[in-house]
Amino acid sequence: MRVRHADGRWSARPIWVVVIDGAAYVRSAFGHRSGWYRRVLAKAATEIELGGAVVPVRLVPVDEPALVDRVSEGYRAKYVLSWPGPVQTITGPEAAATTMRLANVGEVS
Repeated sequence: MRVRHADGRWSARPIWVVVIDGAAYVRSAFGHRSGWYRRVLAKAATEIELGGAVVPVRLVPVDEPALVDRVSEGYRAKYVLSWPGPVQTITGPEAAATTMRLANVGEVS
């Protein structure tokens, strides 16, 4: 994912994506402390790489507890065998509170 800073430069970082019922979700593994997460909440331009192309995306916070739990289960199912430590972090309460759905993928806002 790439997020634009206030000064116009972009920063990139890998993110883990899970798909639940056809919708893609991401989280900040470091919760609200993460700079990219705070910039996204402040409506910074955000992009993802999809099929080799970089496309704009909007991230929408998720506040439905049952869905947040399903996203946590999605992370466990997809990543726990390869990355048990990081999965424990990204499914913990601090990270779970940052669950976001990818919306408007590829649409210019």
